[in-house]
Amino acid sequence: MGIFSPKKSLKILFVATEAAPFAKVGGLGSVMYSLPKALSDIGYDVRIMMPRYLSIDDKIHNLVIEYKELEVPTNGDDSRRIICNIKRCDPSPDSKAGVTTYFLENMEYYEQRANVYGYADDAIRWALLCRGTLEFLKQSNSWIPDIIVSSDWQTGLIPNYLKTVYNKDPILSKIATVFSIHNLYYQAMFDHHFVSEMDFDDGHSGIPNFDNPRLYKLNFMRRGIMYADAINTVSPTYAREIMTKEFGELLDELLRERRAVLTGILNGIDYSLWDPDGDPHIPNRFSADNLEERAKNKKALQERFGLNVKKDTLIVSVVNRLSRQKGLDMLFPILEFLIKELPLQLVLVGEGDSDMMTYFHNLETQFPGRVAVHLKFDPILPHIVFAGSDITLVPSRFEPCGLVQMEAMRMGCIPIVRKTGGLADSVEDYNPDKDSGTGFVFEKFDSSSMMISLIRAFENFRDKKKWAHLQKRAMSKDFSWDTSAKKYVELFARAIELHK
Repeated sequence: MGIFSPKKSLKILFVATEAAPFAKVGGLGSVMYSLPKALSDIGYDVRIMMPRYLSIDDKIHNLVIEYKELEVPTNGDDSRRIICNIKRCDPSPDSKAGVTTYFLENMEYYEQRANVYGYADDAIRWALLCRGTLEFLKQSNSWIPDIIVSSDWQTGLIPNYLKTVYNKDPILSKIATVFSIHNLYYQAMFDHHFVSEMDFDDGHSGIPNFDNPRLYKLNFMRRGIMYADAINTVSPTYAREIMTKEFGELLDELLRERRAVLTGILNGIDYSLWDPDGDPHIPNRFSADNLEERAKNKKALQERFGLNVKKDTLIVSVVNRLSRQKGLDMLFPILEFLIKELPLQLVLVGEGDSDMMTYFHNLETQFPGRVAVHLKFDPILPHIVFAGSDITLVPSRFEPCGLVQMEAMRMGCIPIVRKTGGLADSVEDYNPDKDSGTGFVFEKFDSSSMMISLIRAFENFRDKKKWAHLQKRAMSKDFSWDTSAKKYVELFARAIELHK
């Protein structure tokens, strides 16, 4: 039997601060739905642990009590404890859960909080999630995972606790760990670039008590990397990049030390959500073999956003967080010129930095009928925008994986990306002579390089036959979670061997 046989089923627990459909702030929430479900679909026993926030309704999701009054120690001598409940949601048509999900319930730290992130005591909230998860497993007689996957810095203390506080526990000491880095830039509650020598966390000291101010100085990301049996990040290129000074966010030396257990697996997208032939959100459904129907979505997009209805206009879309990381400030010196000189239109959906929101709002005022912006995140609009626009821009400074380019390609929208991280792994530069490639890729992080790619895209867009071939190739790329899930199983098997 191969490693993917359900008869060799691993028991896998993902621990995260967000997971769709219960709480989703960013890409992590999407991954925490799709990846566990994909692993479950190929025969593995996969579950999730997350906090129960105010927004997670017991009745809507059919939550039931799994464990009452769990006592979670807050320090080394067990003198002070926080009382939590564990609730559970099993997958059903009513719950929309992908896999069985446990919720750590505590009135003070989760139930009274309207948001997932952004509180002054987040260090305690995430330390409680880490230790609460382990205490629940310690008390549970029904289900013990073979492996725990910690997701990003907020759950980085799980490997640390297991290798120190619980290293002699007869149950917990047998569990292997994978630390999954979704974005190395975020490491703790402070900016890791500006830490005094006195406050620096080398990762070797014990985890402080929850009421000790030193807890707020811990670099949870560093500790996750140090103590996990295996480490992964969300694309092969990003795994290589974070071992360099340019992308390593001051952890490159540590990552180079642990390179033997570091791997990169490209994220996927949920094909049940991104299916142009069955998408309920788009006006006209289509496939790679029926691009004539897709053309109708372009007209519908122009009408919906108040753009001039012109068939041969190149519609450029931006669907992303408006931040410096996403590289959208590179548009500032060139966008006005391009709009004046080329028959193109811009559609933008996203929110973020106030200066960027102001810039794009002013651009819409300056070019009515040519520029349209929706400065608020909307889960439905990306489907409509990708189904109707011709190209989308993803010019990131760095990009661990990126889902936008994959979602766009699935809908026949051609990406222009910078060659970094998951963008480099998922988009092949277009070569018109060989009729190969799936998008337009540029390397240097500057406005001129991006402008050249935009002009390249415009020139090739005018050749309708070649453009249709490009769209079909992009749509046929396999970004489903099936392939990635199998690579994760290989990673888990390796982590278990390393743990032994």
